[in-house]
Amino acid sequence: MLTPEQIVAAQKANMETLYGLTAKAFEGVEKLIDLNVNATKAAMAESAGHTQAMLSAKDAQELLALQASMFQPLAEKAAAYSRHLYDIASATGAEFGKAFESKMAESQAQMAALVDNAAKNAPAGSETAVAVMKSAVAAANNAFESVQKAVKQASDVAEANFNAVTTTATNAAKSASAAAKKR
Repeated sequence: MLTPEQIVAAQKANMETLYGLTAKAFEGVEKLIDLNVNATKAAMAESAGHTQAMLSAKDAQELLALQASMFQPLAEKAAAYSRHLYDIASATGAEFGKAFESKMAESQAQMAALVDNAAKNAPAGSETAVAVMKSAVAAANNAFESVQKAVKQASDVAEANFNAVTTTATNAAKSASAAAKKR
């Protein structure tokens, strides 16, 4: 049986975890806001500069060259923005994952202690029921670990795919920009 002190301690620990996760979520939002503000400022400054350059163009060929020169940096900046966005999301998600794993490990330890305590206090002849309970707890723990591994593998594959797509898009923009400059 849980004592009132244990219940209060568990509630306190849960609240501390909740506040910690809330702080991490706000930290992620702050980083996202900073990223968007900086990206918007940079885009506005570049837009003003490109507009001035285009208005100063002496002929159509210079105007086309200016337009062509905009595409490669634009694609690279979009890729960098996406990378920063992904990094913020994955770092925040990793913090939540760590907290979840910690709580799950704690719960698993409590369940194992509960089963052990029940086994010690079980009446004679209930060894089979205790063994079944221990087996069920072990199976649940193994299933959870398998899910964790699968999620980690899926996350690694998604990151690799994201990196490949970003690289391909940037290279395609460079090729298009180079081809446009040759015209």
